[in-house]
Amino acid sequence: MNMKPLLALAALVTLSSPALAHRFWILPSSTVLSGEEPWVTFDAAVSNNLFFADHVAPPLEAFKAIGPDGQPAELQNGAKGKYRTVFDLALTKEGTYKVATVREMTLASWKEGEETKNFRGSAAEFKAAALDGKPELKVTESYSRVETFVTRGEPTTDALKPSGKGLEIVFGQTHPNDLFAGEKATFVLHLNGKPAAGVKVSVIKGDDRYRSEAGEITATTNDKGEFEVTWPDAGRFWLNAAVVGDGGARSVYTAVFEVLPE
Repeated sequence: MNMKPLLALAALVTLSSPALAHRFWILPSSTVLSGEEPWVTFDAAVSNNLFFADHVAPPLEAFKAIGPDGQPAELQNGAKGKYRTVFDLALTKEGTYKVATVREMTLASWKEGEETKNFRGSAAEFKAAALDGKPELKVTESYSRVETFVTRGEPTTDALKPSGKGLEIVFGQTHPNDLFAGEKATFVLHLNGKPAAGVKVSVIKGDDRYRSEAGEITATTNDKGEFEVTWPDAGRFWLNAAVVGDGGARSVYTAVFEVLPE
């Protein structure tokens, strides 16, 4: 596998933040469906404006789907263009599916004489590089997750089980496909399996290209990792949170939600 596009993607995801221009998103054509084996098409991109592909198309192999039974589901008809990556998912089982990309990366720098050398790659590649003992070696880890959710029929929770690694939402009180304009959603943010307290969460409605103001909604997690969002209206929203831990380790969580009319 060619690692260069994957590493470039990891760097972009690591830096995803409302304060920065480039934001990563996975956008489903619909999130709540019924009928016999409906299909959903997904667009994914890193862009300046939300849901307007204009910067980088992520590598197709970076995406995975989990079905209502908690097992992998097949992504089909995938293609990577200049600015956008697309693929389809057949909802063959009733319940909730998760589509996500997760990137883990090791960053290192060290001195060779007067020159600073840098490394960026996976944990396995870092180990293989045998950099331990290099002068002034500094190592940081980054972990990023970008995801979205779709449901056929009644919502379920098996696909939503947390991994216990990095920053992620643990869905308990509110299901990600049960969101309505004017209603309050309550989510819990975890970092490495424990409540993440005092973390700022940013929520922005899509298509900000057509607004003079982004209309950012912010919340801060309490000591249980809980935060609340009251959806101002219907539409598709981008949620983002980031933390920097011990040794500069950085973790980023991003999700796209569809909010339906009342």
